Amino acid sequence: MKKVITVLLIVLSWGFVAAQDTSETPSYEKRVFHMDEDEMPYAILLPENYDASKSYPLLLFLHGAGERGSDNERQLIHGASLFTAQSFRKKYPAIILIPQCGSSDYWSNVKKEVNQGGLPDFSFYKKGAPTKAMLLLEGLLDEVLQNYSLDKNRLYVGGLSMGGMGTFELVKRNPKMFAAAFPICGGASPKAIRKYKRPSWWVFHGNADPVVPADFSTQIVKRFKKRGYDVRYTLYEGVGHNSWDLAFKEPGLFPWLFSNTK
Repeated sequence: MKKVITVLLIVLSWGFVAAQDTSETPSYEKRVFHMDEDEMPYAILLPENYDASKSYPLLLFLHGAGERGSDNERQLIHGASLFTAQSFRKKYPAIILIPQCGSSDYWSNVKKEVNQGGLPDFSFYKKGAPTKAMLLLEGLLDEVLQNYSLDKNRLYVGGLSMGGMGTFELVKRNPKMFAAAFPICGGASPKAIRKYKRPSWWVFHGNADPVVPADFSTQIVKRFKKRGYDVRYTLYEGVGHNSWDLAFKEPGLFPWLFSNTK
């Protein structure tokens, strides 16, 4: 009888530990936003013990071109696990929103070509019609703002590569919406400089990036500084396109981000 009781206690103990582990690693809720005949998959993560009577910051994160699709999964490859860590969730209770761009679309209105050296070349437009992905993204943002208890003075956006470009464009199209933005290895048209005044910026790039040349970030940061905008710039020496790996490890990134308010 003692053996049976001992085994039962062990099994119950395992079940208790497993339940604890599950609660410590929360999962994103997968949904699909519909607008007219188009749709955008997205993942959303609410803070622990979400209380609709309170107001929470929103962190919108935009993925790169390699994570496009419709599986509502690939967009979580880079960065998403940062926001499920208990250390992050306890220190920064926020709503995390990670949408997925369609496989043939782009966040920003940019022309991509291949130069004579076989490397990508980007032309950013000061004006132009938004992409379908951008329109869906703005519609999704409106829906989230309406349906969740958010502190509209603490809305943040960041992204990598194509998502870094999308970060610049989303801020340009909504210059009074965000308190802070952190584009990683992205780029934008410096000609639209006045549209970027409102948020605080922390721009990241690798100076050996063969995919999106660092000069795109460098030039726009120079314009920011000339205008007296609130901007930080971290240029990683000898780092290629995956500068997000180092940016995510910056100990000051999230304290800086969540300290900003409009």
